[in-house]
Amino acid sequence: MDQSARYSNLDLKEADLIKNGKHILVAYTMTPAKGVGYLEAAAHIAAESSTGTNVEVSTTDDFTKGVDALVYEIDEAKGVMKVAYPNDLFDRNVTDGRAMIVSFLTLAIGNNQGMGDVENLQMQDFYVPQRMLQLYDGPAKDISDMWRILGRPIKDGGYISGTIIKPKLGLRPEPFANAAYQFWLGGDFIKNDEPQGNQVFCPMKKVMPLVYDAMKRAQDETGQAKLFSANITADDHYEMCARADYLLETFGPDADKVAFLVDGYVGGPGMITTARRQYPNQYLHYHRAGHGAVTSPSSKRGYTAFVLAKMSRLQGASGIHVGTMGFGKMEGGKDDRIIAYMIERDSVDGPFYHQEWYGMKPTTPIISGGMNALRLPGFFENLGHGNVINTAGGGSYGHIDSPAAGAISLRQSYECWKAGADPIEFAKEHKEFARAFESFPKDADKIFPGWRQKLGVHK
Repeated sequence: MDQSARYSNLDLKEADLIKNGKHILVAYTMTPAKGVGYLEAAAHIAAESSTGTNVEVSTTDDFTKGVDALVYEIDEAKGVMKVAYPNDLFDRNVTDGRAMIVSFLTLAIGNNQGMGDVENLQMQDFYVPQRMLQLYDGPAKDISDMWRILGRPIKDGGYISGTIIKPKLGLRPEPFANAAYQFWLGGDFIKNDEPQGNQVFCPMKKVMPLVYDAMKRAQDETGQAKLFSANITADDHYEMCARADYLLETFGPDADKVAFLVDGYVGGPGMITTARRQYPNQYLHYHRAGHGAVTSPSSKRGYTAFVLAKMSRLQGASGIHVGTMGFGKMEGGKDDRIIAYMIERDSVDGPFYHQEWYGMKPTTPIISGGMNALRLPGFFENLGHGNVINTAGGGSYGHIDSPAAGAISLRQSYECWKAGADPIEFAKEHKEFARAFESFPKDADKIFPGWRQKLGVHK
């Protein structure tokens, strides 16, 4: 049934919709099924994701027609369609009247992904008007809180060198804590990888006291604060809270140095919101394990990694993994810096919409996946700054000298870029950075050809 007469209005102007502030706007790429008109398919998407069905129903009245989602722009040649969703469509909390990402996804992604007259549909960008923005939690903590703990300026405090305890599944309690200690002698931030939590071979209540002891010893030895991001992901929010409460009790006077890591993609918005609301004094670390199943650049359905990151800021994530923008091992390219810009800035152009955040706290870009000291200068140059958390597993524990030396090499890489120095010349005066060339020779050969002769390495 062609519903374009009701669910589209191509006379609407985007500038007017934004000025009026009464709609969330969504841009999709869409290909209709063979034999289906583009506007017809687009209108069916708008209908299915708001007030409509595929038949006329007797319960429709003037009120429901007033909150129809409307297709307001199409570009069939580029395969782009845009839909305006009235603010009143979206569900609100009984407890406090605030908005929820669950409702946004239910409508804007929901059933429209599975319709037979649409070959593929993917959300590319969305715009949130000021009034709706006010109804989302936003972050309680941001990177400035990390800088403050580390004793740095709370503006442009710079690069936070971090790692992930490897191997991915983790270690038994004593080796785990020792690995943390060895890194903390040179670095700032350690996170659990996503399988690590309360494993049978590494129970949380056995390993975390040891980790805290390692943190205290590293702090005493270096005179510097250290940070740990602990995985509290669980199916049951009571279990999440039990893990969180135990961690706060265990780290005691250093509890402010503990971030809570939540696998927000597989766990869903409810898990992020539970952590954000129950523990607003902790840095909320959004780990996006599993996101590539939907947000891979090769995907034609669902939504993009950009959309996921933008939603994470609304939900209140303090930081979210954003990939390595083509400089590490994960999918992506240099243009992915727009993901970082959208979550860290107050005013920024997305792929389709300009978004004002009206002072909402930023979400930190967390950089992870195959990074080491040799890859970082190019990454910083592409991004334009180093105000990120970088969790380099192999880049730390793969250093030829020690995890601490690996951590120091990461910091030195940032200092090299910030100074505008030539990396080879900088390496001659900074041992840990120089030894990174020998630690990762394949990267060194690719990025810095001729490095062996210049650094006097003959093996």
